[in-house]
Amino acid sequence: MATSSPIGILGVGNLLLSDEGFGVHFIRYLNRRYTLPDQVAVLDGGTSGIMLAPFIEDVRLLYVIDTVAVDAEPGSIHCFSEDDVRAGNIQARMSPHQVGLLEILDICRLRDKAPERVRMITVVPADLGTGIDLSARLRPRLAEVMAVLTNLLAGENVFPQEKETACRA
Repeated sequence: MATSSPIGILGVGNLLLSDEGFGVHFIRYLNRRYTLPDQVAVLDGGTSGIMLAPFIEDVRLLYVIDTVAVDAEPGSIHCFSEDDVRAGNIQARMSPHQVGLLEILDICRLRDKAPERVRMITVVPADLGTGIDLSARLRPRLAEVMAVLTNLLAGENVFPQEKETACRA
């Protein structure tokens, strides 16, 4: 499988539903504060559904940043594999944008263009009400999820570099 970006980082979520937009807020945080090597592609997937297929088909390893409905403390961070989701170990759908993630992966697989591995880094939301900002409980989780992602990327010999301007922002 030929890929132009072996590693993809995809943030999904609905920015109009407070914490449900965590994945999108995370991508903005990442882009503002870090530089990644050329072999890493980053996408704010929002609620794009099937339109995410070209991005997903172009990577070998996919990290999905999102919220998750599990019986755990709001703000807690959880990592899952695609197999965990398929096994029903987590509630994979909190909003319409997630309707298609597993289905999109299946379509990519049928086209022989699916990522070799999919990892989900998720946060339990505290507030799903109408609003464009993250709750006070989830705002600090942006840096914590970045630490989790940085650790996972290090296993791939990929090291995000913090931008100097991020320290002043």
